[in-house]
Amino acid sequence: MNKTAAMDATTTATYLSHRETRVIVWGVLLPLFMGSIDNTILASALPTIGHAFGDVRGLPWLITIYLLAATAAMPLYGKIADIHGRRFGLYVAIALHMAGSVVCALAPSIFILILGRALQGIGGSGLSAVSVIVLGDAAAPKDRGRYYAYFSIVYTTAGACGPALGGFIADQLHWSLIFWLNIPLGLIALLITATILRRLPRNERPHRLDLIGAILIVTASVSFMLGLNLGGNTYPWLSAPVLTLFVAALVIGAGFVWRLLTAPEPLIPIAILTNPIVRWSVIANSFGWSAIIGLNIFLPIYLQSVIGFSPTTAGLSLMVLMMSLNSSAGLCGQVLGRVTHYKILPMAMLVIAFGAVVMLALWADRMTILSFELLLFLIGAGFGPLPSLTAVAMQNVVPRHQLGISVGTMNFSRNLFATMLIAVFGAIVLAGAPAGQSLGSAFGAANPAEAFGRLFVVAAASMSITFIAIAVMEQKPLQTAAELEAQ
Repeated sequence: MNKTAAMDATTTATYLSHRETRVIVWGVLLPLFMGSIDNTILASALPTIGHAFGDVRGLPWLITIYLLAATAAMPLYGKIADIHGRRFGLYVAIALHMAGSVVCALAPSIFILILGRALQGIGGSGLSAVSVIVLGDAAAPKDRGRYYAYFSIVYTTAGACGPALGGFIADQLHWSLIFWLNIPLGLIALLITATILRRLPRNERPHRLDLIGAILIVTASVSFMLGLNLGGNTYPWLSAPVLTLFVAALVIGAGFVWRLLTAPEPLIPIAILTNPIVRWSVIANSFGWSAIIGLNIFLPIYLQSVIGFSPTTAGLSLMVLMMSLNSSAGLCGQVLGRVTHYKILPMAMLVIAFGAVVMLALWADRMTILSFELLLFLIGAGFGPLPSLTAVAMQNVVPRHQLGISVGTMNFSRNLFATMLIAVFGAIVLAGAPAGQSLGSAFGAANPAEAFGRLFVVAAASMSITFIAIAVMEQKPLQTAAELEAQ
């Protein structure tokens, strides 16, 4: 057998049975939970942490630096998982996440805590990204929808329990236990990865990791997102530091594009980016999730500033959005692989979500709690089918040995677009407010209902782009395990 044939023989694996796949999926739920709860569990403990260190100005960076690090690292995990295997990728992610947690728990200052959160973010992005890749290895595209229900349960649990658990630990115990908790969970995750995931089919190939491309994309994305986070807040948008960051991101980003076109094996294969189904799937996923993430961040501010809710009540009010979204995702995931025209249901549901966001914009100045909760339910239920549709449609046309980098590319694009849209939302609600005001205090100088009405219009526009992307995306039949193994 020649070298090519041998390579193909070792990288073409059969898909698992439903029972075997379910065990594999259960094996990645704990890493997925650890990566999903990181920010939600910390958010409610931020005031306590600020009081402990006597520094509240650095608190926002505990969330921002995590997102920056996680976004920049996502393409790397996809490539590492394709080169060295999914288990190796999870080993690296769990180890880095645990190391970052130890640094955070022992941090003597807010600055060290921020550095620990950056390390934790690098690990956390791998926990989520590799878990999705594992599902792609275990189940054929036609069967993957049903397993997204398990993922939805994890997301719902992390989103619902994180704030309450973090608040309890900060109030009754000590905030550092939020990070110490990751150590036993990480050890259990390592044990599961070393045992249960041994059954996972092997699809890696002898790729080369493009370190130059990795450095370029990490540097460009971090520079760009730092500019978005600092502009209009710490520094004016046209200040030298912010403009320098944007110029650096543009120049380095151009260098990354050049590297993609010239490298023998680029970090993100051009063939993936030029596939129209992959391209439209990434666009739909990015713009759709950006709207949802932005609403999830700014709706509590809307409830406090316009309707007059307390922070606790505002946070609890959003549980309807989260629970309806994940319930809809799980239920529709069961249908996805069982119908021929699998785009019809997600498109119809997305119209409902779009209409609900438009009603938010129209009723922003006269919203009642009943109408608000109803609209949140419709937004979540309408958007729920989109994540599984875009993921499965993309994975259906991507070779198995490139599954990791394709998932990493989608996750990176989603986070990058979300960061951009959040910056736009912030600029909208702060328009007309005195310089230097925070989101919570700026509304005395501007009409908050009018500002949020414009914000909701932008969110609806983002969802409309998602609808267009799904509409023009080819509806290629989802492949079964038998069809893939016959190729």
